[in-house]
Amino acid sequence: MTMPFRDRECLTVRLSALGDAILTTGVLAYWHSQAGLTFRVLTRPQLAPIFAHHPAVSQVVAVRDEDLRGAGWIRFCRSLAGEMGDLPLIDLHGNLRTLMLRLLWPGPTRTYPKFSLSRRLFLTSRHPRLSARLRRLNVPQRYCLALDASTVDPADLRPRIFLQREEKALASETFARLGVTRPVAIHPYATHPAKTPRPEVWKELIQALRSRGDEVIIIGRHDRPLLPDDPHDLTNATDLRATSAVLSLCRALVTGDSGPMHLATAVDTPVVALFGPTTEEWGFYPSGPRDKAHQISCPKAPCSLHGQDACALGNACMRDISAPLLLELLDSLAI
Repeated sequence: MTMPFRDRECLTVRLSALGDAILTTGVLAYWHSQAGLTFRVLTRPQLAPIFAHHPAVSQVVAVRDEDLRGAGWIRFCRSLAGEMGDLPLIDLHGNLRTLMLRLLWPGPTRTYPKFSLSRRLFLTSRHPRLSARLRRLNVPQRYCLALDASTVDPADLRPRIFLQREEKALASETFARLGVTRPVAIHPYATHPAKTPRPEVWKELIQALRSRGDEVIIIGRHDRPLLPDDPHDLTNATDLRATSAVLSLCRALVTGDSGPMHLATAVDTPVVALFGPTTEEWGFYPSGPRDKAHQISCPKAPCSLHGQDACALGNACMRDISAPLLLELLDSLAI
């Protein structure tokens, strides 16, 4: 590999969202092992726990929401450049905000190819050549191009959450209190509702799992927990670190295209992930050796860049998902 920097501390930027930030963790670990790089990570405060105890991360620099807007961002960039401008800046976000930071940065800067034009053209055309180009590299591989033009094996860039013994011990205590040992975790929520099946499907899956003797817990954050009166529904009960620790002790996770999908991969827990409005071309598939990404067939997929737009078919892809199918996918993991 040819790296522009070696044995240096750098500043790297990823401001959002949860899944994207998690996907940087394996890249930072790779650069640390291959080139001796360490990183100060500029991100939002709610994402800072992702980088806790990471061997490649020397500091997390949290930026407040009020500093991300208008003149506040320009002031923040100038202040940061004055304080840390001697460090190389590696932009793993790549939007107008971080472009402004790069323009104001006195030291060397690098960013990665987002393939924005290819993605938007594919979204409108579904052209097979564009599909092949986008499928060639997943998101961590695209991040890696910021410092090296060669293609890195996705297995070397898998996300990593570095849990402490105490965090796993607390998760074990939670399991002991609930009377479970190695449950299947269910994440039935999504930032964009089109990316997850109906609540009734998740409830049917949980009932089917329990009827055959499987232990089940529910994780995630939502204003309407799936089973609010069930003690095994841990919705809103765990933060990012605690959720990661809980997932590390689970037999598997079943989820839509979500941040917790990447958390599970990052702690070596097998994942069944459902993809409907988003597709492999976007590069966000889970990358663990036992992970299974199930792409639901739809001629209009992908519907949008992030799965947030209204569907002309009434979210038919997720509407057709059934509990028996989810059981079949879970059993195919052979865990």
